[in-house]
Parts: sequence; structure tokens; C-alpha cells
Amino acid sequence: MNHPQPVARRLFDLTEPICLVNFFSDEPNEAMARLGFRNYWDGYFAGRAAPLGRVPAEVVDAAFYSFAAGEVARHIPRVWDTTTPEAAYAARQRGCVAALRRILGDVVETTELARAAGLLAEASVSASPQGRVMYAGLRALPMPEDPVTRLWHAANMLREHRGDGHVVALVSQQISGTEAHVLSALDMDIYPAESFGRIHHLPKEHLAAVMDGLRARGLLDASGRMTAAGRETKARIEALTDALAEAPYEGLTPTALEELISLLEPISARLRAAITSTA
Repeated sequence: MNHPQPVARRLFDLTEPICLVNFFSDEPNEAMARLGFRNYWDGYFAGRAAPLGRVPAEVVDAAFYSFAAGEVARHIPRVWDTTTPEAAYAARQRGCVAALRRILGDVVETTELARAAGLLAEASVSASPQGRVMYAGLRALPMPEDPVTRLWHAANMLREHRGDGHVVALVSQQISGTEAHVLSALDMDIYPAESFGRIHHLPKEHLAAVMDGLRARGLLDASGRMTAAGRETKARIEALTDALAEAPYEGLTPTALEELISLLEPISARLRAAITSTA
């Protein structure tokens, strides 16, 4: 196959919009609110951590990796006073599927979507769960029969599989979760990095210490921009993340993989248009 990007990167670009409905659509938030959650982050932690069960905050923090000290503990295990992990995951899934149905419209009833869901599901269970905590939690759940639900569940599995590998890549480069957000912000031309939405709320002293640590390692310059060494580190992280995310797609034949890409392109395009319209 002649792809300009690694297969895993191309599939990430195509499947990420399926997962992003959880973050830009009203339906998932409304589904979590019906369980009794009164703020976004309680619903986020309950819905995403649900496949891990009632584990301590330290376990969720380790698996998610990207939150600063104490952030996870503000929600886990308190969210389980409101609902169960099973109910939280079911609500998240219902909300995301409802959003997909609304945005995709008549596409949801097509044989093309059903075929895409089937191929994506095949890929999503083709990788080993060894060393993949979030992926393993989702893979232990039954594969849905409904094509739209199957499409979302498979895409979510592949997202967490990639995320597990991304954590490995970050650890290999000794980059913490907050440091990863700093590098990502700068890579997206968000400057100063401290203004990035994922970290701007953190205590100024904490952010200053993070920035100073990256400067001391030569990854940022005095002005807080990435150095050549910083860009090289970021590139290594992304390359390793892509390499570690290839395994599920090796479960498809080259022909099936090309078909999956072709089928996902119009689905992804419609979802991206919806994301853009709400931005």
C-alpha cells in the first residue's frame, strides 16, 4: 500500500472524529447528567474510567497519564457514589451513538457504514491487550451488534489502544503528562504553552516548574519555545506512538484495509464538518 503516512496515523485521522463526538456534542453530556452528574469532568472520569471498574484514583491517574497531581482524585472514586461503572459506560455509549446518528443522518442506515463498522471492529480486536490497560478494559466488553454502536465502540477501543502506546512513548522519553501538553501546545503553535486549555487552569507555580524543567533539559528555550532537541523529542514520541498503534490494522488484509479507509473517509469528513461548525 502506498500511503503518505503510517497506516496507524491515517486511521487515527479517520477514526478520531468518531470518538470526538464525546467532547463536542450535547448528547453525551446530557446522558451523563441524567445519571446525576452536575459537571463535565465528573461525567468524563466516570465514563472513560468505567471499564477499569472501581479502582483507586492512583490507578486511573496512571492509566490516563495526562492529568496533573490531584486532578483525578477530585473525581475518582467519588463519582461511584452517584452511579456504577456499568451505568456510566452505558450512558457514555448511548450519548455518543445518539450524537453520531444525528450528525450522520441517513448515512447510518447504509450498507457502507455497516461494512465500515464491521471492518473497524475486526481491527479493534486484532491486537494483543498485553501492556494496554485501557484497551484491555474496553476489549473485555461485548462487541455491540448495532452498526453505529459498533462503529463507536471499535473506534473508542482503537483510540485507547493508541493512547496506551502513547503513554509508553512518553515514558520512554521521560516526558510527564503535563510536559506532554506543553510540547503538544507548542507543536500546534499555541504560545505561550501555559495558555493551552488542558493546562491553563493549573497553579502558576506548578506550570513554572514544568517549564523550568523542560528548559533545564534543553527542550525549551528561554522564551518558552521548543528547541531543536524539543522538536526531535516530540517527533520521536509521535513516531513511536504510530509504530505501537499499527498492530490492530495488521489483522486486516491489504484489500480490506484499503476498503476500510475508503469507507471511513466520507464518515470522517461529515463528522469533521460538524466539529468545525461548533468550534
